[in-house]
Amino acid sequence: MTSRVIALDLDGTLLTPQKTLLPSSLEALKRAQEAGYQLLIVTGRHHVAIHPFYQALALDTPAICCNGTYLYDYQTKKVLESDPLPVTQALQLIDLLDEHAVHGLMYVDDAMLYERPTGHVIRTRNWALTLPEAQRPVFTQVSTLRESAQEVNAIWKFALTDENTQKLNEFAAHVEQTLGLACEWSWHDQVDIARKGNSKGKRLTQFVESQGGSMRDVIAFGDNYNDISMLEAAGTGVAMGNADDAVKARANVVIGDNNTDSIAQYIYTHLL
Repeated sequence: MTSRVIALDLDGTLLTPQKTLLPSSLEALKRAQEAGYQLLIVTGRHHVAIHPFYQALALDTPAICCNGTYLYDYQTKKVLESDPLPVTQALQLIDLLDEHAVHGLMYVDDAMLYERPTGHVIRTRNWALTLPEAQRPVFTQVSTLRESAQEVNAIWKFALTDENTQKLNEFAAHVEQTLGLACEWSWHDQVDIARKGNSKGKRLTQFVESQGGSMRDVIAFGDNYNDISMLEAAGTGVAMGNADDAVKARANVVIGDNNTDSIAQYIYTHLL
């Protein structure tokens, strides 16, 4: 592995608000690859929701998915490393979701399961319908998450959405206190819940070091709270201009927002 790595968050970072890749970013990243950089997607997404971007970037590296819960190899279509939620904790969380009337999308194996369509489900499903059928992520409506949780092989994370962000924030704090799970904001109205100890920074560090590299040689781009661990672990953490101030404060560099050529400009100015 090359010692130089560019770690890329997707939503809010490499992707525009319309969930597209800027041609300028694609060209700059291609030139970075030609110059010896290795590109790595580090995302909160399920691996089934990364296909179009992975292919557009012409990658051959594994992807870090669900905020570091697992490392997925697209070449062999296998999970290489993972720390999924124990079923007992997932069932406890589902009970709390029902008790507090919070909607959850459960990321499992090769699909995302839900009981009722809510903000995150509707947004992502509408985006998926714009893709060729072979690239569409799998969304499945189930009668109960509780039954499904006991039938799957692995539960990667839960994505929770609610129009009342204060309610969501209070619920996340309750989950952390009572169940000892990790809760991270990944969008303005979405909290991700996963096994404690999982993070983008931890999984990225493990992968880079396993390949004989050093985090000093990693440049990481991110925009949200679930990116902070990665921005701090990297030799250079680059926050997007559209990030919250609290995220920007944890980065080494702040560039323009995700609908401008800021990533390309940074690469040409500082890396090539």
